[in-house]
Amino acid sequence: MQKKGNRFFRFLSGQEKGIAPRMTLFNDVYPFYPQQKKPVVFDVDLIIIIIVFLVFAFSFLLILPGIRGRARLFWLLRVITSLFIGAVIVAVNFTSDWESGQVTANTTYKSFSLDVVHADVGVHIGLGGVNITLVGKPVEQLNETINYNEYFSWVFGTDYNHEFEEGLERGLPNPILYVAEKFTTLSPCGMPDQYRIAGHYASATMWVAFCAWLISNMLFSMPVPVYGGYMMLVTGSFMIFALLSFSTVRNFSPCVIHFGAVSLQPIYGASFWLTLATGLLCFLIAAVVILLDYVRPELLKAVFDLYEDEEEEVLGEVYINPHVAEIKTLSSQPDFKLTIKNS
Repeated sequence: MQKKGNRFFRFLSGQEKGIAPRMTLFNDVYPFYPQQKKPVVFDVDLIIIIIVFLVFAFSFLLILPGIRGRARLFWLLRVITSLFIGAVIVAVNFTSDWESGQVTANTTYKSFSLDVVHADVGVHIGLGGVNITLVGKPVEQLNETINYNEYFSWVFGTDYNHEFEEGLERGLPNPILYVAEKFTTLSPCGMPDQYRIAGHYASATMWVAFCAWLISNMLFSMPVPVYGGYMMLVTGSFMIFALLSFSTVRNFSPCVIHFGAVSLQPIYGASFWLTLATGLLCFLIAAVVILLDYVRPELLKAVFDLYEDEEEEVLGEVYINPHVAEIKTLSSQPDFKLTIKNS
């Protein structure tokens, strides 16, 4: 009998030759499998984007003391505002909180088990995938640390169904697999087609807005800054188009995610509202630039550091040496003669 017990233990742990280890319950302790986790909002790509734009801002602050007069303040406002808009346009393509939802429920933890855990289940949807979290309350339950954060992608070049199957093989908790299954192509909810297509169109529109932002910055550096205002208007328009593209998922009946008596229903998250605020800021900047071009063009030139160059040209024509002008007048007389008398 003792030999059978040892053989059974070796079978579970995979020490028996030719037998692969299996996930199963042994002495009321579930085996822990370390997994690659992804943050809900901030990931490596997002951190790199933030660092790049912070480097640009810091580099400008180093050269800011070299700008003379009131133009220093105008340059500071222009550059900081422009970098903020560009950073938002790029960063929201990699965030996972365009829609977010969280619910606290009592739910089963693992397959083939009746053990129930009290935890927070969260879903965070971005343009390229969905982040699903499971955090126990308390974190330590069933002799385990219940703190999961799993990311499933649907961007081009990835297979969401394959990532879901890998989650099944790794033995992810039931709540995570239950929510992730709602976004598979085999789900009757139709959620994957809605979010994947809406996310693709919204992401493409945001990149067009980024190109328009680059062009507007180049036009603002030219003698006619009003054209930069027009391109800033285009930038804000494409950001609003991205919001409209993502909002099309609301046209379909949502698939309810139930956990007992409670349901998990995502709502618009921080990235959605940040994109909306930045788009409205682009509209405001464009309106101010276009209005100043019609009402106060000299003030618009002063803001973009174009007024001082014209002053220097005018001053250069005013300060003329009068003696040089008098000599030129005498030498131009046709009857001018020089007579020398002998003493």
